[in-house]
Amino acid sequence: MRHFFSNKRLIILLISIIVLVAMIGFTMKERSTLSKPEQFFKDSVAFVQSIFYKPAKAVAGFFENISDLKNMYDENKVLKARLDEYAKLKVDYEDIKKENDELKELVGKKDSLREYNIISASVIARSPDRWNNRITIDKGSEDGVETNMAVMTPAGLIGKVKNAQPFSSTVQLISDVDRTNRVSAFVQDKHDIFGVIDGYDPEKKALLFNNIRIDIEVKKGAKVVTSGLGGVFPSNLMIGEIIEVKNDKYGLTQSALVKPSADLYDINNVMIVKRKAEVITDGQEKEEER
Repeated sequence: MRHFFSNKRLIILLISIIVLVAMIGFTMKERSTLSKPEQFFKDSVAFVQSIFYKPAKAVAGFFENISDLKNMYDENKVLKARLDEYAKLKVDYEDIKKENDELKELVGKKDSLREYNIISASVIARSPDRWNNRITIDKGSEDGVETNMAVMTPAGLIGKVKNAQPFSSTVQLISDVDRTNRVSAFVQDKHDIFGVIDGYDPEKKALLFNNIRIDIEVKKGAKVVTSGLGGVFPSNLMIGEIIEVKNDKYGLTQSALVKPSADLYDINNVMIVKRKAEVITDGQEKEEER
């Protein structure tokens, strides 16, 4: 026993355990107020927690914002892709609608040109450096296309077949400045006024209508159509309307500028007009295609 009380460390440990058990028992009781040591301890812990809480919260918020930004970026990427897809669908819709309207006009025009054979075709190529001169269509000699056949849209004449391959053809537009590119035409008026379409003004985007008699009054807004006298084009195919009239430099004839009724810059679907003529064989008249 004397040896037990001589061991100070053991005595201090026992006293500490007793005090600790007493404190645990005391703190586990239901109380309305805390003791001074408890209050001091809790306030100290709260102060330390507040020091670390705000930076930790800021850091957590920073990484949370980065995560939100990444999510927003991904969402924006998806939305942009859908927007691009919508834009493409809108363009496709407009193209299909335009083509559908053109085809409807082609059908209507075909009904109004029953005296001619009509071959429908689509433009498949157009050279940028010869935009006003040539287009290539997807019908050729195997489809009945021949050289010099008139080519038009529902709005009016655009040119003639320059070359016909088996499965495609080259069309020379009436805006081509080739000196051999001529169209016999006349102005629809009380008295028909004849002349020749044989040039193009690129600045005014108008055809040149020359060789009009000087003593004839030509009115602005008058319609110009093919005469059928040149042996190439059928008659009464719409060309355009008069927008300007002037005398030639010698004062012997008149010339006029004709605004094409067809859009020569935006051509997608065309009609090849196969002319019919009446010829006499063995004393009888019969209609043949040429």
